[in-house]
Amino acid sequence: MKQFTERLEYLLEFGGTKKDIILLVLSGIALILSLTKILPLPFDIAWVAIILCGVPIVLEAIIGLATSFDIKADVLVSIALIASVCIGEDFAAGEVAFIMQVGALLEELTVAKARAGIEKLVHLTPQTARVLKNERETIIPAEKVQVGDILRVLPGESIPVDGIIVSGQTSIDQAVMTGESLPVDKAAGDEVSSGTVNQFGAFEMKATKVGEDSSIQRMIRLVQSADAGKAKIVTMADRWATWIVVIALSAAILTLAISGQIIRAVTILVVFCPCALVLATPTAIMAAIGNATKHGFLVREGDALERLAKVKIIAFDKTGTLTYGTPKVIKVNSVSSAYSEEEVYLLAASAEKLSEHPLGKAIVSSYKREYEKPLIAEEKFAMLPGRGVSAVLNEKRIVAGNKELLSEQGIEVGSCEEITGFLEQGCTVIYLAADDEYIGYIVLSDTLREESTDVIDRLMRLSIRTVLLTGDNENAAKEIAGRLHISEVYAGCLPEDKLKYIDKYQQNENFVCMIGDGINDAPALKKSMVGIAMGGIGSDIAVDAADIVLVDDEVKELPHLMSLSKRMMTTIRLNLIFSMSLNFIAIILAIAGILNPVVGALVHNAGSVLVIINSALLLKWRKK
Repeated sequence: MKQFTERLEYLLEFGGTKKDIILLVLSGIALILSLTKILPLPFDIAWVAIILCGVPIVLEAIIGLATSFDIKADVLVSIALIASVCIGEDFAAGEVAFIMQVGALLEELTVAKARAGIEKLVHLTPQTARVLKNERETIIPAEKVQVGDILRVLPGESIPVDGIIVSGQTSIDQAVMTGESLPVDKAAGDEVSSGTVNQFGAFEMKATKVGEDSSIQRMIRLVQSADAGKAKIVTMADRWATWIVVIALSAAILTLAISGQIIRAVTILVVFCPCALVLATPTAIMAAIGNATKHGFLVREGDALERLAKVKIIAFDKTGTLTYGTPKVIKVNSVSSAYSEEEVYLLAASAEKLSEHPLGKAIVSSYKREYEKPLIAEEKFAMLPGRGVSAVLNEKRIVAGNKELLSEQGIEVGSCEEITGFLEQGCTVIYLAADDEYIGYIVLSDTLREESTDVIDRLMRLSIRTVLLTGDNENAAKEIAGRLHISEVYAGCLPEDKLKYIDKYQQNENFVCMIGDGINDAPALKKSMVGIAMGGIGSDIAVDAADIVLVDDEVKELPHLMSLSKRMMTTIRLNLIFSMSLNFIAIILAIAGILNPVVGALVHNAGSVLVIINSALLLKWRKK
């Protein structure tokens, strides 16, 4: 039922746009015929434009006044329309209504284009799923899939829910969720996300997140919450619009009383409509949101970009934000003449092949990325919780783990300055022994994202201070901060510590943007002026707490987002200044009798179109 409702809303919205275009075409033809007087009709054909374009404006104004006494631009436009008709200026009335609707359509199309990149998620939601029960395949609606159900996905089908592959191998197109241009190979044990597309082989999966908890639905909720109407700057524009209506009515009454010419009063009402002020601001915000979307950001609220423009400090979590968040092998060393470094690496990876520990999996995956040689078949594998693993490889007993594990086996591990240096940097060391002989060690560390150094340097050039807030130990934090040229470092932070530091900065109006990915970052994301969460690896709680979500987990576009927010505010200010200046110049000309209602409507609405076009330029803006 929910999918049907969403589809109906989409069709109605699309149908509404087509209807608006048709009505505008008919109104435009009518105005041309009225101006040229080609058809000898007993009435002015401009009434077609008045009825098709003007009546909806008048009705909306009446409803707004009757329900909430909402004085907006449509009130002033309605008065101008009625007054123009009363003095026989039918063409002027039709023209005002026509150009007003053109401006509204331009705004609608601009917003639609801005949001098209993320709203496609709604239409990519899988509708059905193939559920396997008692060795029988049944096709059911996707929303009825339960956690734990076994599903089959065929080549070319969208994955209906989040889950884990239990059998089969394939490649998945994850572009809709991560922006990756190439398919990603998947096999048993790998996670898959709803909305992504199975490219090649069929596979079976176990559902882990269904319905509203699935990845695609989470992203849809983010899209639906992207509402420019929440921005403070829009509220300010609406408040100004109310005052402009009052000023315009007062000016029109005074001009009529002094000059005695009703046409001047009507012209004032026509040119003083605050349309550009009201239309251009939310359009600029939505255009900026569309630009941010194309660079990997989902902006949940329009005022997030307004707030981001005020940010002076960006606080980073370390793990998963500036680093990849997963350990990788950075050093392999042999201390035995009987084994080369490659052999030590092969023995460690083969021994860890069945390990469920993240460090064991990291060793195996790192080895497979570096070498094409197959792993050695293991025998008598055993997990030793908290210490490591043991296995028999080619009739040799291999032990891999921490120093305590080797000591328990009676294997002596001497001191080593190189190992001490790695430990001081926050790295993890796995020691390896073969047949009770210490033969070498493997060093693992969370590695910096390739783009992190460049991002920090670019932010500094934008006069943004950078701070590192991390729960890691001090040595690891200082090592990463030093490589990134971050001078302010706070290590060993609990969630309440991150809150304290952010509150400390913001008390002096040094507004902070917090970037994190974990549950422990959620309070800080909420507390900061703007919270940005890593959408791919980030926890659901962190994503829900954030104002902006980084879909592809790459922070390289963060400087662009900062520059975009400032550019958006500059565009809004230019729009406000231009629209207000145009209004006041036009009102002076109208009072002097230089402008008539027809020319006044053209001047005023041309200004509205210009500021909307100016806002639309944000869609493709990028700082040179």
